[in-house]
Amino acid sequence: MKQGFRKNRRDGMIFGVCAGIADHFGIDVLWTRVGFVGLTLLGFGLPLLLYITVAILAP
Repeated sequence: MKQGFRKNRRDGMIFGVCAGIADHFGIDVLWTRVGFVGLTLLGFGLPLLLYITVAILAP
């Protein structure tokens, strides 16, 4: 059975959220980071707020 989402502090740069997302979906962490930066620039900061929320709440 697959575990739920977990941050990846080993491969992470700040909190490991993007690395955890990449591990969970089986994609390269570079594309996760590029997508996050793109969404942050287009989303007027909402993705940044979600990132901080996940960084606080996720194990």
